[in-house]
Amino acid sequence: QVHLVESGGGLVQTGGSLKLSCQASGRTSSINAMAWFRQAPGKEREYLAVITRRGGTMYNADAVKGRFAISRINAKNAVYLQMDGLEPEDTAVYFCAADENSMRTTAQAGDYDYWGQGTQVTVST
Repeated sequence: QVHLVESGGGLVQTGGSLKLSCQASGRTSSINAMAWFRQAPGKEREYLAVITRRGGTMYNADAVKGRFAISRINAKNAVYLQMDGLEPEDTAVYFCAADENSMRTTAQAGDYDYWGQGTQVTVST
């Protein structure tokens, strides 16, 4: 079992930055890919970015628009999402997720085995 805890969310003005963190605990050796998703009120959960254990990354270009960067420190069992140039449309609950399958790098929420509780990001005008 893996437990994920996000932190770093908050209230920021348009154009500001936040860095989200996700700390994994438990059977962390089983984790391959870790990803960030977000969900705004009334909308479906949206994939943002994924990073493999080896550091390979993949982004939802339409959502991040070159403003977000995912990173990972395996020794700390942590994954991060640096977000710059935030816009009101980025307001959402941000979730990290972990996938134990070592044979894929996926953007599908249903493929992830573990989820954090989420951290709220609010971008004001």
